Amino acid sequence: MHLFDVVAFLIFLSGLFIFVNTFYLKMPTSLGLMILTMLLSFTVMIIGHMFPRFHIAEHVKAFDFRDVLNQVVISVILFAGGLQMNMKKLGDLKLTVILLSIFSAILSTVVIGSLIYGVLHLVNLEVSYLYSLVFGAVISSTDPISAANITGNFSIPKKLSIKVEGESLFNGAFSVVLAFVLYHVMMVSEGHEMILMEVTRVVSIEILGGVAIGIGMGYIGYLILNYIDNEDMHIEVLITIALVMVGSFISEYFNIYSKLVALIMGLMIGNLGRVDQKNPDERGVVNGYVYKFWKLMEQTMAVLLFVLMGLEILVLEWRMDYFSVGFIAVNLVWFGRWLSIYIPVKIMSMTVSFDKDTVSVMTWGAFKGGLPIALILALDPFAGKELMITMTYVVVVCSILFQGFTLPIMMKEKFLTGAVRRTTGGRGMKKHFS
Repeated sequence: MHLFDVVAFLIFLSGLFIFVNTFYLKMPTSLGLMILTMLLSFTVMIIGHMFPRFHIAEHVKAFDFRDVLNQVVISVILFAGGLQMNMKKLGDLKLTVILLSIFSAILSTVVIGSLIYGVLHLVNLEVSYLYSLVFGAVISSTDPISAANITGNFSIPKKLSIKVEGESLFNGAFSVVLAFVLYHVMMVSEGHEMILMEVTRVVSIEILGGVAIGIGMGYIGYLILNYIDNEDMHIEVLITIALVMVGSFISEYFNIYSKLVALIMGLMIGNLGRVDQKNPDERGVVNGYVYKFWKLMEQTMAVLLFVLMGLEILVLEWRMDYFSVGFIAVNLVWFGRWLSIYIPVKIMSMTVSFDKDTVSVMTWGAFKGGLPIALILALDPFAGKELMITMTYVVVVCSILFQGFTLPIMMKEKFLTGAVRRTTGGRGMKKHFS
């Protein structure tokens, strides 16, 4: 099976699933797609057992998705995410959201990675501590699209809404960067003990090198877009696509795996070229259709990852101990997410005002989308990778299904009731959310 065949097949299934969910299931996108991909997986497995010649598992297993995921999918998602990060919208909450996202990503990685390492050691599944931390970073990434659905579908306070959306965008990006940095450290350390200076050198190259290249290419891209007339939107779109592809090539050339280049480029172009909301009559450097195009690309990649997730179950090692640890990991991931929000919020609340429901909303609203699956599949083979893939799959499925069905109940209880009490004064009921 060739690359074109695989991509065409994934796009076909993505379009089909979106159509079925939109017009028939009518569920939230993540929830509907997860149900459909699971149905696809089990249907293909049943057909494959009944008619072995039609089993596509071998075709899926034979295709190496790493290059596509590394050079295209993840870079596109990070660039699109950076482009959508409107720093002006965050206003006075800018520093709060960024610090909360950074500390949350780091703390979640350490807590989840350490707990997973301990559990695996107890059940005699040997995985190095660094790879456990890589899993912690991978599974800490949140789905910003789901966060936007939360703020759009529920009547929550404006400041809380900004924090939820901003934290989800930055947290997902920081978790991806952290996962690749830890993975690069692990790659370099294989075969010998790393000293502190060597670790510092690798991390510095990953972070400082990625930021430097990202800023340089982002500013060059901004200057080029500033030179082009806004009416030539197709040229602007093509230039941004070229920047992402070239940025991916340059980062690979300099052995920078963190994907910071794509993220920083998106941040630079998105915020330097954005229309000032206080002066809406002014024309931004970047045509508004460019933002719409990359938002569409981000959502398209998210759908493709859900379909890929459904196909990936066909080639998993169906070991009971792997799945058992995966279900344990589900609870550890939720605990790690809660702790990683609770501690920074409690510390920062001494100087910053937080809504009383911040911790619960950010914890239960932190869906795990297709990005963790893409990250774990994009890594080169290592001892324990099949186990990590199985755990990631179980956590993502449980997150989307369980949180998807229970989150509306929690949000209704917290915000609909509160809104009714504030607006009716006990005289009646008024609907405040859809």
